[in-house]
Amino acid sequence: MTSREITRDPDEDDVTPVELFFDLVYVFAIGQLSHHLLQHPSWSGAAETAVLFVAVFGSWSYTTWTTSLLHPDRAPVRWVLLAVMVLGLFMNAAIGEAFGEAGWLFVATYLVSQLGRTAWALRAGLEHVMRDHFRRVLVWVVATSPLWVAGAAASHGPRLALWATAAVLDLVGTVTAHPLPGRRLESRGATFAGSHLLERCRLFFLIALGETVVTTGTAVVQAPLGLTTLFTGTVALVGTVAVWWLYFRRAENAALRGLDESDDPARTGRYAIYSLMGMVAGLIAIAVGDQRVIADPGGRADVATVLMLCGGPALFLLAQGWYMHAAVGHLPRSRPVGVAALVVAGALGLFLAPALAALVAVAVLIAIAVTDGRRAGTEERSARA
Repeated sequence: MTSREITRDPDEDDVTPVELFFDLVYVFAIGQLSHHLLQHPSWSGAAETAVLFVAVFGSWSYTTWTTSLLHPDRAPVRWVLLAVMVLGLFMNAAIGEAFGEAGWLFVATYLVSQLGRTAWALRAGLEHVMRDHFRRVLVWVVATSPLWVAGAAASHGPRLALWATAAVLDLVGTVTAHPLPGRRLESRGATFAGSHLLERCRLFFLIALGETVVTTGTAVVQAPLGLTTLFTGTVALVGTVAVWWLYFRRAENAALRGLDESDDPARTGRYAIYSLMGMVAGLIAIAVGDQRVIADPGGRADVATVLMLCGGPALFLLAQGWYMHAAVGHLPRSRPVGVAALVVAGALGLFLAPALAALVAVAVLIAIAVTDGRRAGTEERSARA
C-alpha cells in the first residue's frame, strides 16, 4: 500500500468507528483521573492529577493528530491505532497507583506509545512539513523520556518532581509545536484535515461530559436517598447541562466559522487541542467538586471543594474564551465576565454550605448560558435576514 493510499483527504471530516472505539480508553482515563483527585484533595494530589492528565491527554492528542493526517480505515493506520489503544488501556489502568507500585507500568506504556507512534509516522509517507514536524516531536519525546524513567525509579516525593518537570516540558513542546533551533512548524498551506480534528475534539468533549454525568449518578447512588441528595444531584446535572450548552450552542458555530476562514487549518487544529485540554481539565474538577458536595452537602465548604466548584468552570471558560479569541478573533464578553463572577462566587462559597456554594457556581453558568443562547439567536436571525 502506497503512502498516498493511507493519507486522509483534507476535506473529509467523518470520524470512523475505530476512532470512537479508541476514545473509550480515554473516557476510562477521565474517570480514573477524577477518582485520583477525589481520593487526594490536596495541593500535592492536584499536582499528581495534573501530571498524569498531561501525559494521558498527550497520548490521545498526538494520536488524534496522526489520524487527521492518515486515514484509520487503512490497515496500517488502524493497527497502529489499536496498538496505542491497548497500551493506553494499561497506562490508564495504572493511574490510581502511578505514584505507588504502578509507576513503571504507567511510564512504560506511555513512552512506548509516544515513541512508537511517532517513529512509525515518520515512515508513513507524510508530506515534508508534517514529516519534519514529527522528527522534532520525536526529539522532544526522547529528551524528556529520561525524566519519566528516573521518576518511575524514584520514591514518591522525587517522582512527583521529576514527572512534573517532564510534564511541563512535554506541555511546552506541545504548545510551541516542538521547535528546534532554526526549525519551527510553518504549517500554512500544509495539507491537513482540520474539520476532522475539530469533529474529533467535539466528540471527545461530548463523551467527557458523559463521564461527568456518570460520576454524578454514581455519587447520587452512594449517598443517602433524600431531599438533600436530590437537590445536590439536580444542581450538579443542571451545571453539566449548562456546560454542554456553552460548548454546543454558540461557541461551536464560531469555531467552525473560524476554521472556514483560516488559511492554516493545522494551526487552527492545534488551537482546538489546546482549548480542549483546558476544558476537559475543567470538567474533571467540576465532576470531583460535585461528588464532594453530594457526599457531604452540609457544614461549611472547604477550600478544595470551592476551588473545584468554581475553578473548574472558570478553567473551562478561560480555555474556550482563549480559543475563540485566538482562532476566531472574537472574545465574547460573557467569558471574562463569567470568570470574574466565578471568582466572586468562590469567595462567597467559603462562607456557605457546600450545597449552596455549588448552587451559586451553577447559577453563574446558567446566566452565561442564557446570554449565549440569546446572542446565538440574534446572530442566526441576522444571518437569515
